[in-house]
Amino acid sequence: MKKLFWIGSPFFSGSLAECGWEVCAHNFEHTAVFGWGDIVSIAGWEPDVVVVADKSRPPFVLGMEKFPCLTVFYCVDSHIHSWYPLYAQGFDACLMSLKDHMPRMAGDFLPAERIWWFPAFAKNDDLPLPHTPEWDLLFVGTVNPQTTPKRHAFLQALKERVPSLHVTQGNYRQLYPKARLVLNFCEFGDLNFRVFEALGCGVCLVTPDIANGQPELFTNGEDLLTYPVHTEDSMDRLVATIEDALQDNGRCRHIAASGLAKVDSKHRARHRAQAFTDAVRALSAEETIKKRMHRASAIRSGALRLIYLLLAESVESSLLKQAYLRAAG
Repeated sequence: MKKLFWIGSPFFSGSLAECGWEVCAHNFEHTAVFGWGDIVSIAGWEPDVVVVADKSRPPFVLGMEKFPCLTVFYCVDSHIHSWYPLYAQGFDACLMSLKDHMPRMAGDFLPAERIWWFPAFAKNDDLPLPHTPEWDLLFVGTVNPQTTPKRHAFLQALKERVPSLHVTQGNYRQLYPKARLVLNFCEFGDLNFRVFEALGCGVCLVTPDIANGQPELFTNGEDLLTYPVHTEDSMDRLVATIEDALQDNGRCRHIAASGLAKVDSKHRARHRAQAFTDAVRALSAEETIKKRMHRASAIRSGALRLIYLLLAESVESSLLKQAYLRAAG
């Protein structure tokens, strides 16, 4: 296997060439659906592997249950979209960003052993810059009472307790070095990219104490600082954690260095690309493809048809409505 077609959000696709792949990566922003013929036309060749990478939008690749190559669904937003487990049944393997959601993806056509944990990672450009603190505590991201109500309320409450909190938007790589502490908030308890981005930029991170594999990857008080969620004293303990950290610059620098070292050794794009390569090449490709194609009709009727019919009723685009109705037929 040498040729790989990657469609959707780029994620670690830029590091796959280093692992021996010939890659055609196709990201897009317009409303569209793609089938096997579209993929071959875009790439100019027939791929050995097709990766459909999460864009947090309705299905944009259809007919994958019949593709004559290995197929992989890269699932990041499983905490948002309830139809993902059914859609995943049309693929040979599934990469899961959130570890705790892996069991829900297994089904009649996608076995648990082909659902692989691929947590978020630091991008190649997430690198330490000279540290010139202007703010004690910094949050970078969208804060809107309509679109992010939990985040908005949380930051308002924290600002009352920690007046030095600075909230802004912009290039986090340029902003993080200007803070002594960087704050993260997980709207849905998801182990998000901000954890890896901050650590990859070499800053001291304060982030929620969540599951989804975070304690297996990073140690509280060593690689980052955590605060509890969903407890009566959550805010009190967060404020205490912030105040303690701000009183000890040396400890903050040590934690930032440890988090950066952990990311550099295990959690950058190149590490995910190599892990993906190893996992895919360990599959019995011919047997896996043959079995899926033989069961294509059953996959469509037993898993895919339901979501296509439901989405055909809910999406506004006439292009998508027609495509989903055809795929459900």
